[in-house]
Amino acid sequence: MQIRNIRQIIVVLLFTCLCVGTYAQPYMLDQIIGIVGGKPIKQSDVEARYLDYRRQGIPVQGDMKCEIFEELLTEKLLINQAEVDSITVSESTIELELNRRLSVFIAQIGSQERMEEFFRKNIYEIKDDLRKSLRQQLLAQQMQAEIVKDVKVNPAEVRKFFNDIPKDSVPLIQGQAEIAQILIYPPYSEEAIDEVRQKLLDLRRRVVNGENFRTLAVLYSEDPTAASRGGELSFMSKGELDPAYAKAAWALKNKGDVSRIVESQFGYHIIQLVDTRGDQVSTRHIIMTPKPNPEAIASATKKLDSIARVIRKDSLNWNTAVLRFSQDENTRFNGGLMINPNDRGPYFEMNQLPRADYSVIQNNNMKVGEISAPFASVDDKQKLVYKIIKLQTLTEPHRANMKDDYNFLQEIARQNKIMSTMYQWIEDKIETSYIYINESYKRCNLRNSWVKE
Repeated sequence: MQIRNIRQIIVVLLFTCLCVGTYAQPYMLDQIIGIVGGKPIKQSDVEARYLDYRRQGIPVQGDMKCEIFEELLTEKLLINQAEVDSITVSESTIELELNRRLSVFIAQIGSQERMEEFFRKNIYEIKDDLRKSLRQQLLAQQMQAEIVKDVKVNPAEVRKFFNDIPKDSVPLIQGQAEIAQILIYPPYSEEAIDEVRQKLLDLRRRVVNGENFRTLAVLYSEDPTAASRGGELSFMSKGELDPAYAKAAWALKNKGDVSRIVESQFGYHIIQLVDTRGDQVSTRHIIMTPKPNPEAIASATKKLDSIARVIRKDSLNWNTAVLRFSQDENTRFNGGLMINPNDRGPYFEMNQLPRADYSVIQNNNMKVGEISAPFASVDDKQKLVYKIIKLQTLTEPHRANMKDDYNFLQEIARQNKIMSTMYQWIEDKIETSYIYINESYKRCNLRNSWVKE
C-alpha cells in the first residue's frame, strides 16, 4: 500500500507549515525553479518548507527537496484551477486558520515573545507575511476537496483492494472494546467547597504578595497537564473556554493580573493573565475540586452495587438502568455507551481508556457482557466519579479482515481511491497547462510526468 504518499501528493490537505516565505536562507541566491501556468516557484520556497519540516521533526533525508518541489507544483496547479472555477476563501476563514496555526506554533516555542524573536518580527508583521501563503494553501485545499468530494467505494472495490494487499502487509488492528457505563457523582458538602475556596484564597494571596504563580500551579493545581507547564494554557478564543472561565479571563486587564475565585464546570480556579492577542487570550490557572466525604462515597458505591446485582439477576434491563440511574448526560440516552474523544466513535483501543477503566477490565479479565463492581474513575472534565461498566464487545489484536474490519478497510480503500483520483487529475491538467521546470530539478524522480518529452 502507498497510503503514506497521500501527504506527498495531496499535501495541501494536510500541510500545516507556518513559515513559507518567512525565513528562507538569508545568503542564498534565489531563482525561479518552476512555473505552473503563470505562477512561479522559487528556490527559497523549497528551502523554507524544507527548514520547516526539519523544525517539525519530519524526516528530511533522501530526496525530500524533490518531494517538496512536487508538492509546490501540485499546489500551484490546484490554485490555477481554483481561480478558473471562481473558488474563493473568505477573510474570516483565513484569519481563524492563521490564529490557529500561530497558537500551535506559540505553544511549541513557549510564548509570543519567543516567536517574535525567532522570526525577528512582531506578531502583526508575521501575520502579514503568512497571510498570502495561507490564502493559497486554503484555496488549494478547497479545490482539492471539490475534486474528490464524490469519491466513494462500493463493497466490490473494498474487497478487491483488500485482496490486492500483500499478505505480509495487511494492517494490524489493535484490540478494541466497546464499553457502556452507569456513572454517579458522589455529592460533596458545603464544607468541602469552603475548604477549596479557602485554599485558593491563600494561594491568590501568596501570588499577590510576590510568589511565583507558575511554581504554585506545579505544586497545587489539580490539572496535571497544565500544571506541568506552570498552569499555562495556550491562546484560546472565548468559544474554546468554559463561559465562566472566559468571562473572568477577559476581565483581566494587565499581564500578571490574577482573578478572584472562578467556578466553572471543571471546578474552582484562580486565573492569571499571560497575554492577549486579538480575540484570543493566554492564561495560567490553578484548579481545585471539592472532594466528597467518605459517607457520600460509600452511598454511591452501595447504590451502584445494588444496581449491578439487580441487572445480573435479569430483574432490570441494562439500558433502563442507565436511563434511570446514570448521571452522565453524555451517555445516559445511548445505553451508557462511552464515546472515544479521538474519533467520536464507540471503539477504544485499550490504551485509550481512562486508566481506572483499563485496570478494571484487565485485572478482572472481564468477559463480553460482564458487569464490573463499582470503582472510582474520572470523567472528561477530570472530576471524580464512581461507576460500573459493562463490556459490550472486545476484539483481540489481529490482522485486518473483511468480516470484522470492513469499515476500517473501506476508509483505507477510499483514501487510496482519492490518491488515484488526484494523480489522474494532475496528469490531465498537466496536458493543458504551461509547466516549466529548471534543469536543476529535472533530475528529480517525480511521481507525475510534469514535463512531456
